[in-house]
Amino acid sequence: MHNVWLIARREYVERIRTRGFLITTVMIPLIMGGLLFGSVFVNSKSVSEAHIAIVSSDSQLALDLQSELQQQQAVRMTQPNSSKVTRLTVDAMSIGPDTRAILDQELKSDDLDGYLWITAAPTLANSEPGRPTFLFTPRSPEQDSLRGTLAAALGPILMRRQLANRGILASDANSILQPVDIRVTQAPHVDNRESSQIGVFILFFLMYMVIMLYGMNVARSIIEEKTSRIFEVMLATIRPEEMMAGKILGVGSVGLTQVAIWLTAALLISAGGQGIHVTLTVAQVVYFFVYFILGYAFYSSIAAGLGAMTNSEQELQQLNLFLVLPLLVCFATLMSVLTYPDSTMARVLALIPPFTPLLMYLRVSLGHPKHWEIFASIALTSASIYAIVWVSSRIYRVGVLMYGKRPTLPELLRWLKYS
Repeated sequence: MHNVWLIARREYVERIRTRGFLITTVMIPLIMGGLLFGSVFVNSKSVSEAHIAIVSSDSQLALDLQSELQQQQAVRMTQPNSSKVTRLTVDAMSIGPDTRAILDQELKSDDLDGYLWITAAPTLANSEPGRPTFLFTPRSPEQDSLRGTLAAALGPILMRRQLANRGILASDANSILQPVDIRVTQAPHVDNRESSQIGVFILFFLMYMVIMLYGMNVARSIIEEKTSRIFEVMLATIRPEEMMAGKILGVGSVGLTQVAIWLTAALLISAGGQGIHVTLTVAQVVYFFVYFILGYAFYSSIAAGLGAMTNSEQELQQLNLFLVLPLLVCFATLMSVLTYPDSTMARVLALIPPFTPLLMYLRVSLGHPKHWEIFASIALTSASIYAIVWVSSRIYRVGVLMYGKRPTLPELLRWLKYS
């Protein structure tokens, strides 16, 4: 165990002193913070403008619609959660002989973003006015979204007119059409899901990135020392299994250090950012480190075997599919598991060891897995790690001293039989 500790300490100290470690440790939180603050700032200042005209032979209807649009716009502008607001400029016009031609010309010259043409309906047999027809002409398909805004404003106006035709006073009509304000209160035992999802996604991404990068670093470290023939000297006093264990522990400790720094930076950004709220419970952080250690041990053990089998970075790139593919599957199913963490697919995939560290962490953080599922995921992954370490240690014991061509499958099977 003393030799394992010496190798782990050497790997840790060498890597933590490199410029690459310092640059990535400092720059990634700065970049992430800059992107978050930048997106929040841009969204808060994002106000698009639109100029539309309302044309109707019923001047009162056009004026009522203009007033309703301005009132709705004032409400949206004062809402704190509105990330993007459209500032409308509305002109009410009456129908003239050349009105349509003038409006079409303004659309072509980009002086107008669209116009709503209202055609009054004939009076019905019971002397009640019929429903007018509405034709919206946008300048481009991007302005077609204004149609929903116009429809939402026209609804209350037409309803007020129908109520007035039935003898209901305007004050009573306004009271009837008063919008319902439903306020949302959070139950004491339920966390804010949106902010929790953001925090869990950040940790998921950190786990994904660190497992992939530092798992491959184990293999690269082995190839570098094989190339420099340092192994031949070190193996005189240290067993290959101890050297592999030391490398896995040392490189993994570097990853844990970096993750701890990034996690602290993310929490500080969340605490001091305007509009950025990340909620993480103690259990989510604890489970993160549990599944991070399991995931790193799983993939770094595979990487150690791959590094012992290969002699160059080019050969390693041909075999890194064994590491990258399961992680890509986890990333491909991220949104599905994030949205439905207790679905059948999520429950099954989270119990398959290559996917367990990432997907079960999502389920534990956002879903409601049963206790036996958590214990089973940890037990299955631990058993898989033990099996992979057993195989990789035997490949490592022979492969670290092998040079030349990459071993074939029969040769690997013979290595496994060596005592």
